[in-house]
Amino acid sequence: MSTAVQTALRIVYPPRCLLCGDLVDSDFGLCGGCWRETPLISGLVCDLCGVPLPGDEDATVAHCDKCLTTARPWSKGRAALVYKDNARRLVLALKHGDRHDVVHLVRSWMIQAASSLVQPSTVVVPVPLHWSRMLKRKYNQSALMAQGVAQSYDCELCPDALTRGYRTPVLDGLGFEERFQALDSAISPHPKKFSVLKGAKVLLVDDVMTSGATLSACAQACLSAGADEIFVLVLARVAPDI
Repeated sequence: MSTAVQTALRIVYPPRCLLCGDLVDSDFGLCGGCWRETPLISGLVCDLCGVPLPGDEDATVAHCDKCLTTARPWSKGRAALVYKDNARRLVLALKHGDRHDVVHLVRSWMIQAASSLVQPSTVVVPVPLHWSRMLKRKYNQSALMAQGVAQSYDCELCPDALTRGYRTPVLDGLGFEERFQALDSAISPHPKKFSVLKGAKVLLVDDVMTSGATLSACAQACLSAGADEIFVLVLARVAPDI
């Protein structure tokens, strides 16, 4: 595209903030006000789920209270955002609003959060949708984010490594134990992808982690296929006390 055409398009369609619509300097960006209200995670975090923790970041491996009392079938986890304010708006826009443009914004955050998780020969696997939800939504938001992470780190992406055998209920409103029960036996490795998962370091990618039930089901499915080690990466982590 010529410079003249690009300039004309900028005049007719200037870049706007993905959340409030105000003018911004570049495509797929946020204005200053929306940036300030977007809760990016930094500093000391739980090594298993990525939730922010009080204290200074240092070489100490720390865990939150929930991860100290709940067995996690993965080795390490990270999140890019705390699920509140503009983070919640971005997740819902991507998940239910058909806003693929959000992926361009959050990709760099996901890539940065994944820096301590990716190892040589890592296989990136998104959390699967049931076919009925895929048919309705037309895309898997976790797969879109997983694609960006895999490309950035030059990792293998296997978007269909896992399958969701039945449509699980909406988890909102369910208690901690109920969430795990709802996912019982729901997710399994794809029969044709055992060779991809066997012996692999797997990075599971999802949009939001609340209890960890969905990621636990996915991790167990990967381990059942012979995966060597599991890591988890989410766009946003629910942190009720923050």
